[in-house]
Amino acid sequence: MGLIKLEHMEFYAFHGHFREEQIVGNKFLVDVTIDTDLEKPAKSDMLEDTLNYHKAYQIIKLEMTKKSHLLENIASRILDALYSNFSSIRSATVKISKLNPPVGGKMDCVSVTLTR
Repeated sequence: MGLIKLEHMEFYAFHGHFREEQIVGNKFLVDVTIDTDLEKPAKSDMLEDTLNYHKAYQIIKLEMTKKSHLLENIASRILDALYSNFSSIRSATVKISKLNPPVGGKMDCVSVTLTR
């Protein structure tokens, strides 16, 4: 077993409940942890034997371009897309953070974490 982590991916996207958020946009950070079998690639040193994290990044990047009202929706879509593309996933966790959310006060970020 092993974990592949894609950490602190930064995206500028147009997600949010308020109309202004979907027009102006905001910065988002995404962290993904994927539990998968890494024994074979550890021995073979072959890309085709592992979960290709470059491809995983491209999947996440694509999902971040699709507007959503809720972070929960984005995280769920990312999990759906990862599971659709990689049969070797045993479990995966997605954390999405919206920087400087419009809550009427100072806050660094708000985050949602989903595990499947």
